[in-house]
Amino acid sequence: MTEKYVCAICGHEYNPDKGEPLQNIPPGKEFAALPEDWLCPVCGASKKSFSRSDN
Repeated sequence: MTEKYVCAICGHEYNPDKGEPLQNIPPGKEFAALPEDWLCPVCGASKKSFSRSDN
């Protein structure tokens, strides 16, 4: 099962099955494998602002 992560600031969900095409993050890239300086594409929050989704 793929682990999704949600931004605590804006609610954006990072789904590894989809990646982040606008940030050149390909599908299949797990959240833990994102660069430490990666930012939420919606609000610009840091990776630390994300938590694992229960959905």
